[in-house]
Amino acid sequence: MDDLGATHSWCYVVMPDHCHWLFSLKDQYSLAQTVRMFKGKCSRYVGINLWQKGFHDHALRSDSELLPMARYVIANPLRAGLVERVGDYPYWNAVWLSPPSTRSEPLELCLQSEDLRGRRG
Repeated sequence: MDDLGATHSWCYVVMPDHCHWLFSLKDQYSLAQTVRMFKGKCSRYVGINLWQKGFHDHALRSDSELLPMARYVIANPLRAGLVERVGDYPYWNAVWLSPPSTRSEPLELCLQSEDLRGRRG
């Protein structure tokens, strides 16, 4: 959604049955519009409807909450027991790790993974 001017993505992690995405909204779209565009873009990309209706959100109240929340988001695979080290989980990224030109695939591309499709219920 960064490419559409809707968001600035800070980090994300794609889990087998859901995703976490930490972003700042830009002024162009509302939160509901942004989530709807994201869900539609991902579903069109993989050719199936991936999403349940609705979403859960949590607003950060200050900039000091950003890095702790990013750490929480990225540690989801650890807490779920999917890996022993965050670096072993392939479906995440954070802006603090690399310059944009070397960053891994965007969130939408991670959702097409055969590995993730096989683990969904």
